[in-house]
Amino acid sequence: MQHNSVGRSDLTISAIGLGTSPFGREIDEETSRRLLDYALGKGIAFIDTAEEYGGGQAREYRRKVLEIDDVRETSGEMSSSERIIGSWLRDRGCRDDVTICTKVGTGSTPENINAALAASAERLGVDCVDIYMLHSPDPDVPIDESLHALDELVKDRRVGVVGCSNFSGEQLRQALAVSTAKGYTRFDVIQPIYNLAHPEAETDLLPLCRQEQIAVTAYSPLGAGFLTGKYIGADREHLPEGTRFHVIPGHCDVYFSERNFRVVERLRSKAESLGTSMALLAMAWAMSQPDISCTLVGARKMEHIDNALAAFDAGIDPALRQEMSDWA
Repeated sequence: MQHNSVGRSDLTISAIGLGTSPFGREIDEETSRRLLDYALGKGIAFIDTAEEYGGGQAREYRRKVLEIDDVRETSGEMSSSERIIGSWLRDRGCRDDVTICTKVGTGSTPENINAALAASAERLGVDCVDIYMLHSPDPDVPIDESLHALDELVKDRRVGVVGCSNFSGEQLRQALAVSTAKGYTRFDVIQPIYNLAHPEAETDLLPLCRQEQIAVTAYSPLGAGFLTGKYIGADREHLPEGTRFHVIPGHCDVYFSERNFRVVERLRSKAESLGTSMALLAMAWAMSQPDISCTLVGARKMEHIDNALAAFDAGIDPALRQEMSDWA
């Protein structure tokens, strides 16, 4: 598996990462542990989680990060993703073989950042979190205060690298400017959404990351399953049971549009003409963006990991990628 640098740090991560938001929410612990074993066996050594991933995810997190309020109640414990990963790490004794990223999403005050990290580290069973991110911008807390807190965590060796998720290009610029002015540890990695239905990161964010040597760990390459074509003809009342859109119907607000359904139909037609799957083609398009350091795969089955590996190995012809980009 190819590894890429995390910004200007000495850390590297595998070009494919395992996203673990389904752990304890859509899949149980036993299945989650099998997926972790399988991914690591295939060379996927980057594990992405967050304090709120898993069963019983916080509605406030959905509102702030995904900007949607429509979430079905899910059973299971809060933070089950971190707990499952921690248990797996202890049982397998493989801490040195993986890179772990987790995030704080319950508020970016210095007090909460410190408390959230302590809780995450305990659930994960680690002394130092390799990558620690702000899960989303917090309009109620000056970025200066959050950056100062993160800087202290790095100095205390409780965190290796700091980053952010769901920040716009302008928000990232502001954070970098504060870090430079105050001498704080800067963000070396960012995690945006990036897929055929939501390619907006290419406009401003990715060029900025290239310029500033910031790693990009992109999530949702299949648009929470939208780009597999399973939601054509569906509505809020008839979403496939157990899918991401069923758990979070607010995804409909994010993806259901005439433009995006046209993209899905063109993707379907192109995949059929090439004799491949929509998922593999959409994944290959996202992975082939040269500014993406790592593509996160929110797998629920071994086949999802296999599809990601196949897409990475297959790559995509530049002319085909440009054709697909022009569908927007």
